[in-house]
Amino acid sequence: MIQDHLHQQICNNQDKLTKWFEENFAKYSYPIYTSFDMRDSGEKVAPVDANIFPAGFNNICEVDREGAKDLFKSYIGNNYPEAKTILLLAEEHTNNLFYLENVSTIKHQLEEAGYFVYISIPSNLDEKNALETSTGKKIELYPWALKENCLCVDNKKIDLVVCNNDFTKKTDVWLENVKTPITPSLKLGWYQRKKSDFFNNYNNLAAQFAELIQVDPKLLQIITEKHSDFDIGSEDSAKKLAEHCQDILDKLSKNYQAMGVKQKPYLFVKNNSGTYGLGVTKVESAEEVLAWNYKTRKKMKAVKGGGSISEVIIQEGISTYITSEDLTAEPTIYLVGNQLAGGFLRAHSKKGALDSLNSPGAVYKRLCVTDLKIDVSGSPMENVYGWLARLSLIAVAQEQL
Repeated sequence: MIQDHLHQQICNNQDKLTKWFEENFAKYSYPIYTSFDMRDSGEKVAPVDANIFPAGFNNICEVDREGAKDLFKSYIGNNYPEAKTILLLAEEHTNNLFYLENVSTIKHQLEEAGYFVYISIPSNLDEKNALETSTGKKIELYPWALKENCLCVDNKKIDLVVCNNDFTKKTDVWLENVKTPITPSLKLGWYQRKKSDFFNNYNNLAAQFAELIQVDPKLLQIITEKHSDFDIGSEDSAKKLAEHCQDILDKLSKNYQAMGVKQKPYLFVKNNSGTYGLGVTKVESAEEVLAWNYKTRKKMKAVKGGGSISEVIIQEGISTYITSEDLTAEPTIYLVGNQLAGGFLRAHSKKGALDSLNSPGAVYKRLCVTDLKIDVSGSPMENVYGWLARLSLIAVAQEQL
């Protein structure tokens, strides 16, 4: 399995890697948190999604959660040393009780780190709202106000906004009027962020990383190409998309043959600006695109907050050989600043090795990055995915330039 080979090469080049990463980390600034969904086919491994406003903190390994407060305290102390009162800015779909569990977990971590935390949403509220999470925890959403362009809640000045809203829609008052520091930067919101930028950055960094550990870069890279002028209702657009898909499938076939990869190539067509698993469809042949049925066309119209999809990426599909309790699974790794903060295996009983697992019905199994503090050599999964998450973080940092 490629994981064992990568693990060994990383261990053999640990000092060289550490120096390289420290030099690169020093060049950039990083958001307060990120998470990365990985896929590992046993023949190659790469991230397939980068989340800058991540949900799911409630699902990370319990041991990891216990240590996250120290990472939050270190990040805020180093970057916002005067901060004492924080506004946690949440998504507005407050009927999603599992998402609210994530918000409650982040709030708890920040409070454990020593900060006073309010929760609100970008749209202002007339009054305080009481909510309940999936496990019955109570949280409250507070109205906010601007005083000389600085945020106040409950007549208290906010020192720092920790944003957990992905800003799919541009919100002028937050982007233009609010002067209170905000992390992650709203410039990384989906109203303008492009997945294609992240994957271009990642693939370039993966080539450098592969050279350092002396492996074929294709083992770590994921072919991703931007496709503009996407129109789900246009027959001509469908033909152009099908042709582009065929070009990439042909390219993958040649690569796989040269690498000895046994997997038959397949693709995912994804909205170039979006999240929550919306606007994502698996493609195994160009003919499939031309034959998309009503259900698939409807799926490729789905955009968080409404709107339509006008640009997609066509991305190499990476299957997963990982299972947990006989369920198909994929790893997700979380960072706070540039430090590994947690992980889990997303598992699904109704999805196969080729499918996207980020869909209703997913459950979460143990994967603890804190195991690396106990025994790096005995934690190949955490070591490989942890280093690729760090690599992905640099790719995110480069998006801000």
